[in-house]
Amino acid sequence: MARTRNFWKWNLLAVLTVIICLLALLAHYKNWMKIKPDHMQILSGFYYKEIKYADLDSVLMVEKIPPMIRLNGFSALDKGKGIYKEFKDSLSDKKVNVFVDNFTQNKIKLVYKDSLLLYVNFKDSTQTNSLYQFLEAKMALLKKEE
Repeated sequence: MARTRNFWKWNLLAVLTVIICLLALLAHYKNWMKIKPDHMQILSGFYYKEIKYADLDSVLMVEKIPPMIRLNGFSALDKGKGIYKEFKDSLSDKKVNVFVDNFTQNKIKLVYKDSLLLYVNFKDSTQTNSLYQFLEAKMALLKKEE
């Protein structure tokens, strides 16, 4: 009795696995930013953050981020994304969100809700500078309204 070979199930599984891996790579490839009237959303793969402009305390442009321990996330080549913890703050459980597409360029340091930190930049420095100017203008406008 001849056995029929039904490898189509394994082929389908292999193709689906490759498609899922490509989608994960695409999601982590860059920071996806959505600007809304009252808040901004940052998405990079599994990492998502929504920040209301009213919660912003300061917006600074920094050359380097401080040394940190990666709690989860990744660093590869010039990218670093995930949740980190600062070395100097070993007693508290304060987490820092990092969405950096290029470590060699300037980064935007956002302080919001009094003490939460977020570092963000894009592969293109002009896009980073334009976001920085936009956030500074939003903060100035909010301070005027108060």
